[in-house]
Amino acid sequence: MSNLIASVVAEPGCVSRFRLAEWDLLIRQARHSNLLARVHTHLQNHGQMTLVPEEAARHLNWASTLASRHADLVRLEIEEIHRALAPLGGPVVLLKGAAYLAAGLPAGRGRVFTDIDILVRRPDLERSEKALQKQGWATTHLNRYDQKYYRKWMHELPPMKHTVRKSLVDVHHGILPPTSRLSPSAEKLFSAIVPVAGWDGLYTLSREDMVLHSACHLFHDGEFEHGLRDLVDMDALLREFAREAGYWEKLVDRALDMDLIRPLFYALTYCRSLLDTPVPEQTLQRVRDEARVPSPVLDLMDNLLRRGLSPAHHSCEDRFTGLAHWLLYVRSHYLRMPFHLLLPHLAHQAFVVPINQRMAEREKTRTPTLQQLLARRARLPDEHRDP
Repeated sequence: MSNLIASVVAEPGCVSRFRLAEWDLLIRQARHSNLLARVHTHLQNHGQMTLVPEEAARHLNWASTLASRHADLVRLEIEEIHRALAPLGGPVVLLKGAAYLAAGLPAGRGRVFTDIDILVRRPDLERSEKALQKQGWATTHLNRYDQKYYRKWMHELPPMKHTVRKSLVDVHHGILPPTSRLSPSAEKLFSAIVPVAGWDGLYTLSREDMVLHSACHLFHDGEFEHGLRDLVDMDALLREFAREAGYWEKLVDRALDMDLIRPLFYALTYCRSLLDTPVPEQTLQRVRDEARVPSPVLDLMDNLLRRGLSPAHHSCEDRFTGLAHWLLYVRSHYLRMPFHLLLPHLAHQAFVVPINQRMAEREKTRTPTLQQLLARRARLPDEHRDP
């Protein structure tokens, strides 16, 4: 498995040895992993774009242009969210990609994402949902099971989509579900939030909590569809924040305080192993000692995670990749829910959801669209048409 994205992030100068075949493969891997614009930004920041052949540069430059336009649209959506929620008076915390962009962090440059995640206090959750609805956002996942699943067991509302702009907002009241095996305190998160310049009432997480949230989102929640992208995010965050004296000690102390030491262990291990992130050996050793992951579990997780963190491209797949992703998916639910909730939920996802999807597709084929009706009418002889 040839992970060219990891090679470029770890050593940008390696592109000097690339032939056109390697450039072609890098672009395919990066596009499938939603990292093409980030690769452009990374090469540009390290002065390597002059080494890129014209054929590859066209793809990278175009991806950068799209990412820049995407960033402009995200800023507009942040303004709309701010306008909707500012009258409530409570803090609104931007998470992940929107936070990186609003804070002007390197991790936000060239990052493309589909939704904006925000965090509000649990008592403000209902009022926040209603305020967003008044401004045109409507809840999705309308069936009864999904509504109950999100509202009773999850740490967020069902995703909300704007009826006109089609933008997506995920409203969180925590960073892990209440039923999760780990229990980071939302109040502790709010105690350390950082104001966003230019937007009164908008905040981001602290520098330590940004990394911890990204780590638990990937290594506990199990979002491996964009696993490599999230790892690249953490690499960029760590490289930026480590410039602050004492950051590594503060990060580990915060992880212990927030009950997130094991996700941090996996994050630092694979950032350093795959992307050559400059994590100090003493920091990694301390996190390893605190996490206390048994050796058999380490060996199993290494086999799973190296596949889960590979580019989403067939060049990085082997016969066990599909199984690894499935096991990581099951693991994430096992960590998220106790068995008496987990088993019914997995059964619902395995059997009920596919049946409902097939029924919906069948209904679509039965119900003709307006274009189909007009085409059908055009094929009728004149005497059979309605006057």
